[in-house]
Amino acid sequence: MLKTFRLGGVHPHDYKISRDAAIRVFDVPQTVTIPLGQHIGAPATATVQKGDKVRVGDVIGTATGFVSANIHSSVSGTVTSVDTVPDGANLRKLSVTIAVEGDEWNPEIDRADTLIKECTLEPKEIIARIAAAGIVGLGGATFPTQVKLSVPPGKVAEALIINGVECEPYLTADYRLMMERGEELLVGCEILMRALGVEECYIGIENNKPEAIKHLNDILAGGSYHKGIRVVPLKMRYPQGGEKQLIAAIMKREVPSGALPIDVGAVVQNVGTTYAVYQAVQKRRPIVDRVVTVTGKSLAHPSNLLVRIGTPISSLIEACGGMPEDTGKVINGGPMMGRAMANIEAPVTKGTSGVLLMDEKSSVRGTEMPCISCAKCVDVCPMGLEPYLISKLSRLGRYDRLERERTADCIECGCCSFTCPSNLPLLDYIRLGKAETMKLIRARQAQAK
Repeated sequence: MLKTFRLGGVHPHDYKISRDAAIRVFDVPQTVTIPLGQHIGAPATATVQKGDKVRVGDVIGTATGFVSANIHSSVSGTVTSVDTVPDGANLRKLSVTIAVEGDEWNPEIDRADTLIKECTLEPKEIIARIAAAGIVGLGGATFPTQVKLSVPPGKVAEALIINGVECEPYLTADYRLMMERGEELLVGCEILMRALGVEECYIGIENNKPEAIKHLNDILAGGSYHKGIRVVPLKMRYPQGGEKQLIAAIMKREVPSGALPIDVGAVVQNVGTTYAVYQAVQKRRPIVDRVVTVTGKSLAHPSNLLVRIGTPISSLIEACGGMPEDTGKVINGGPMMGRAMANIEAPVTKGTSGVLLMDEKSSVRGTEMPCISCAKCVDVCPMGLEPYLISKLSRLGRYDRLERERTADCIECGCCSFTCPSNLPLLDYIRLGKAETMKLIRARQAQAK
């Protein structure tokens, strides 16, 4: 019987229309704009200024504090500005703009396509290379990877879980990586296991990707990989890719409210992140590009593109056939957790897993009506929350009560809004309430120090 998590969940159509589109290397743009804050935590501090020459892979921003990440140039050329630039939401973020001149790479980077399997580095050396390369969670969360691998005193990592679920509709970047870079992915698993000192690694993949399940199992059967690596087929159910849901499905352990995966002995890494770890440790290659799914029902050529960080999203759309006439919204990410873009000239960042062009019919919300107290949002919440109540409290500004209702536990999956028969924007208000609640919690923690 296929494994899955216990609470809630929904079954949206997967619309994996780009699943058979092999990864295509996207042209290097004439100019890139690279934000210094592409991760959870403190933005990096610029180490370059206008007029400086840079190569692909050179550091242009250094991590500020423990929860932060280095930023590297994705191109070679001249820095034309270090200034605030609008992001996808039209919010100005400090960024480095570089005019491209050729394609010269930092000589420390191994650009050969040869597989390097053996890793003899000590755990601290592995983590140091990952930190130096600016590796973050590429599934969208962008949490600095070196932080996840630095197990706190008193905690013990028992298993590594690789998230190959990609349950968000439309997105296929991780699927293509599993199909095209399976060996590198498995070496990345071994490296992460070595860094954590664990003997078990589970690669969770939903059963709507049978080719990926078979492909990785075939590689494991035919190669000399760690015996503790196993592929785990999972039932198709959104949001199976949530960390806590994945742990519940595979390890049958529930992460308590306010706790982290490491509290139940698990460390979860995304497929894209694991591949990036392989590149960082074995090739000394930082994150200078990533695979982005560009898709939509009306798009002429849905694609999976290997794109340099800082490339304008508008150029990706043009390369896939241009903006369809019936486009209602451009979503950064997928339809469930992604956010509508106000500015498609914004750059691709480490967290850009997909660009979805939604047609007008699909993107228009239904007319909002009064809540009918059906409790469907409660039934589908994978965190066991009461979305209708949290949303209402957020509207009323009852932030003291929101904390008691465990608003901080919300994973913002969108199941509540997806299932609401009254078309209430539940997730929108929950996000607002969660942001304010987290501010209160951080302020209280700061006062306690």
